[in-house]
Amino acid sequence: MSKTKFGFVGIVGRPNVGKSTLLNYIIGEKIAIVSEKPQTTRTQILGIKSTENSQFVFIDTPGIHRPRHALGEFLDEQAISAISSADVILYMVDSAYTSAQDYVIRHFKQTETPVLLIINKIDLLKSKIKIDEIILSYIDQFDFHGVYPISSLMGTHINHLLKDIETLLPVGKAMFALEETTTQTDFTRMSELIREKILHYTKEEIPHSVAVIIEHTEIFEGIYYVYATIVVERASQKNILIGKGGSMLKKIGTKARTDINETLNTQIHLNLWVKVIKDWRRRRTHLKGLGYDN
Repeated sequence: MSKTKFGFVGIVGRPNVGKSTLLNYIIGEKIAIVSEKPQTTRTQILGIKSTENSQFVFIDTPGIHRPRHALGEFLDEQAISAISSADVILYMVDSAYTSAQDYVIRHFKQTETPVLLIINKIDLLKSKIKIDEIILSYIDQFDFHGVYPISSLMGTHINHLLKDIETLLPVGKAMFALEETTTQTDFTRMSELIREKILHYTKEEIPHSVAVIIEHTEIFEGIYYVYATIVVERASQKNILIGKGGSMLKKIGTKARTDINETLNTQIHLNLWVKVIKDWRRRRTHLKGLGYDN
């Protein structure tokens, strides 16, 4: 009989390489929101996958980048802490090595944790030659434990990756119930799904300037009401989010409600407000109040 294995697997890399898409595919449900916008993930998100003999706890992280404000510093801290606490590290990339990757790779040199190089989005690459070129560009940068070309969108080669991760996990007992898939609260998942719709329907500076807070919920006459506040940094952003006659806010609310009901298997009535907190991303005191704090 196989020994039980348990361990944490950190998924790290620069923004927009597909980390959250990989987490969602492995877990089999929408644990992390996804968007084409950079820095969609803002906190560590734990996804739990249990098998007959193992329990994997995947840590999705914000894209590692050079921070320009307090929120950026917080995001970087979230990603880097996953490197030090994981039993296995998946370093995900989707293009050839450049010197910008040094900012990520240098953190691997401070740990003895095995690092697997994950070449994502191979479904978009035109040939095996192109994949080989990307792999070769990284080989001399760090002593990776293994190299895995995958497609997190299509699921290509992910079962093989999971089998190899399992061999690297330490022996141990599962920490979570077999049916658990994430440690996120329903409130957190609701706020993230609302933010995902904002990312989808807005552009320019607005996606990066938005935070979402679930203020409270209540049940009235058998209906579950959720009250949420969207925080922005400037009045002009508030006007755009509300839209003419409230059209944009209504669109965001309608789509978010549908996704929340489907994801959490519930039925809610969603109420949204927009509030301005000037330059909230630049102040640690504001970050803490909005849920971004270590």
